[in-house]
Amino acid sequence: MSEEASQALPDLNAGIPFSDLPDGEPVLGRAGDDEVILVRRGESLHAVSAHCTHYHGPLSKGLVVGDTVRCPYHHACFSLHNGEVLTAPGMRALPCWDVERSGDTVRVGKRRPATRQGAWQAGPQARLPEKIVIVGAGAAGNTAAEALRWHGYRGDITLLEAGPDLPADRPNLSKDYLAGDAPEDWVPLHGKDFYKQQNIDLRRNCRVQEIDAKSHRIRLDDGSELDYAKLLLATGAEPVKLPIPGADSNHVHYLRTTADSRAIIAAVEGGAKRAVIIGASFIGLEVAASLINRGLDVHVVAPEKIPLERVFGDVLGRFVQSLHESRGVRFHLERGVRRIGGGGVELDDGARLDAGLVVIGAGVRPATRLAEDAGLDTDHGIRVNEYLQTSDPDIYAAGDIAAWPDAATGERMRVEHWAVAQQQGRVAARNLLGAGEPYRQVPFFWSQHYDVSLNYVGHATRWDRIEQQGDPEARDCAFTYYLDGRRRAFVSIFRDRLSLEVEADMEGGAVG
Repeated sequence: MSEEASQALPDLNAGIPFSDLPDGEPVLGRAGDDEVILVRRGESLHAVSAHCTHYHGPLSKGLVVGDTVRCPYHHACFSLHNGEVLTAPGMRALPCWDVERSGDTVRVGKRRPATRQGAWQAGPQARLPEKIVIVGAGAAGNTAAEALRWHGYRGDITLLEAGPDLPADRPNLSKDYLAGDAPEDWVPLHGKDFYKQQNIDLRRNCRVQEIDAKSHRIRLDDGSELDYAKLLLATGAEPVKLPIPGADSNHVHYLRTTADSRAIIAAVEGGAKRAVIIGASFIGLEVAASLINRGLDVHVVAPEKIPLERVFGDVLGRFVQSLHESRGVRFHLERGVRRIGGGGVELDDGARLDAGLVVIGAGVRPATRLAEDAGLDTDHGIRVNEYLQTSDPDIYAAGDIAAWPDAATGERMRVEHWAVAQQQGRVAARNLLGAGEPYRQVPFFWSQHYDVSLNYVGHATRWDRIEQQGDPEARDCAFTYYLDGRRRAFVSIFRDRLSLEVEADMEGGAVG
């Protein structure tokens, strides 16, 4: 919002009538130089920052549920009491202000210092683990470390990261950063000083070789060992490596880490003019959009008939394809790759595509080797209970590797979404401290393609009916996916408020 528009907002320091505050609807105003939302819940009044701490989403257009507010962009949820991040992808707590009422006048006062009295906090008599080790500093691991400190844990936290970079905002790696629309200093979730300030021992370039669950000890690749009282596995997923001749060439890339994204950018800046993307996955198509933005000629090769059909169905899948085609992407569908080499990619029908850059986006698989070798129960992921606890009571798992029992369906689920990993990291942290909190949040993800964002609530691996509202071509639509009469998932384009309402309904157990 421009400075002029901000100054035109109601002055909440001067006060507004209580009667002008609809229950459960944020009122946007300003407190000094800050934009603030004032929220009434019955006789209670709350004032918090008007902007989500993720991508600055407008909370005045969000949804109030109970004593929380949810962001319309990517569904981050915050406490109205103290600004605490309750669900991902909020990056940090919202600033809060004092509110006072005198008669019919409500005034916003001073900004309050940050507090840590969240929905659950470890009590002074709690028997807390002395040492917590977290393996993996992605969305789940990094969030868990932050949450442990938020809830007052003062014991040792060691956060082990196999790669050389700071924990990153991974969605940015295939979107704005890769597209050239965001600087690299936007990519890290925090600067390295953050981990020092929080007394989190972040160790990069550190790989775990073995977990000895019986002795509560892990062995690192340099031969050293670490003891733990509680262990969180958040090793994430690894890109599927296709057995294609030439796939190990220098100009062939995968995208999972900051270093991977940098390498693709370096190839573009080094003169690559045409890119071939192998795989029409979310990552593959987001990379295609980003490279189109950088001016490359982009081709996508994939075995399916319609991109993303198994996720969205044929109507929305065809829309995504047409959206990319309208920007210049050329698809080679129902095709495989025979070999990569000689400056190009040979398809299984003998056709050849010249390529200075090849990106393979054929999906990922959970990184479960450590868990398997440690004797933990695994089955297409690490099996956890509703508390994200593995078959070993002192080891938890969260993120892409965790296969948990869905409370709504009873089915075991494993979901590879950034926001889900963050949500599970937060719940796992509390359970490491003895909270006994079941993980019951509804999965959510978003996928950005040029100026179109698709918001997905729920999880549907199959369906027997799709209900469509609106038209994707008009950039205004919603699709609901049903199986046996139960709503399993909901996808929308620019129906942000409705997406939040459906999410809240699904959390409450509504099926239709």
